[in-house]
Amino acid sequence: MTASTRLAVGDLAPDFTLPTDDGTEVTLSALRGRKVIVYFYPAAMTPGCTKQACDFTDSLDSLKAAGFEVIGISPDKPEKLAKFRERDALTITLASDADKSVMTSWGAFGEKKLYGKVVQGVIRSTIVVDEEGKVELAQYNVKATGHVAKLRRDLKLD
Repeated sequence: MTASTRLAVGDLAPDFTLPTDDGTEVTLSALRGRKVIVYFYPAAMTPGCTKQACDFTDSLDSLKAAGFEVIGISPDKPEKLAKFRERDALTITLASDADKSVMTSWGAFGEKKLYGKVVQGVIRSTIVVDEEGKVELAQYNVKATGHVAKLRRDLKLD
């Protein structure tokens, strides 16, 4: 994946409408006026993705108090996301991008190294979108563990 396909600060975040785990849909443009943390993860119910989702859930009240919504996007089907929410008592919005079109347009799907091999896959990424729909912060190849704490520091919330 080349840097040119990734979103950068100041870019207009591509709009999307995706199905969620509870049978509804989430649309980015419907959240204008609030800051939105959009994070992309490879697979629900895997150790790293679970840790990251639980960290976002644990921080959700303080993030919302600071004006942020959180949307976690994976290629998992809504039914699997519902099981993920129930199993781990998640309170963040979980959205399904089964065809990976949103991930691709946001620079969160493409070539990455996995155990030394180049593969196509989800690039663990976090993008913060401001109230006008522009990218405020773009982080690619983030680590699952400790990422939410780092993000909170980067956003000057801690």
